[in-house]
Amino acid sequence: MTQTITIDVQILPHGEGLPLPAYQTAHAAGLDLLAAVPDEAPLVLDAGHHAMVPTGLSIALPDGYEAQVRPRSGLAARHGVTVLNAPGTVDADYRGEVCVLLINHGREPFTIRRGERIAQMVIAAVARAEFNVAASLSSTARGSGGFGSTGR
Repeated sequence: MTQTITIDVQILPHGEGLPLPAYQTAHAAGLDLLAAVPDEAPLVLDAGHHAMVPTGLSIALPDGYEAQVRPRSGLAARHGVTVLNAPGTVDADYRGEVCVLLINHGREPFTIRRGERIAQMVIAAVARAEFNVAASLSSTARGSGGFGSTGR
């Protein structure tokens, strides 16, 4: 069952006129984030380069929630453009602009135009951990097997 929460959003001056983040289908987990770059100055992301792309939005997440900024699969598949720090985390106490750190792993420059869907944002509940120092840990079949150990 899906839970709905209310998130206050502030539209910054350079985000005026852009639609709010939206789910594209009834069962989508992520809301699409749009680029709030000027119409007259699209952002060209050269191959191998990265840039912070503004969304023109600030949000106030409720306590106990985070927003995860994730890549859009279509941009990655077609152009090699993805979120560099995926997933990026927006904490509940952050009130600055939500920006997307994009990188172009493709071979050609990629132009980001105003209103283009550049990433998706997933709202998730947060569990806080409390560490307990122990002299030993419970055993498992995997044990201390690390990278690649489960594929053998």
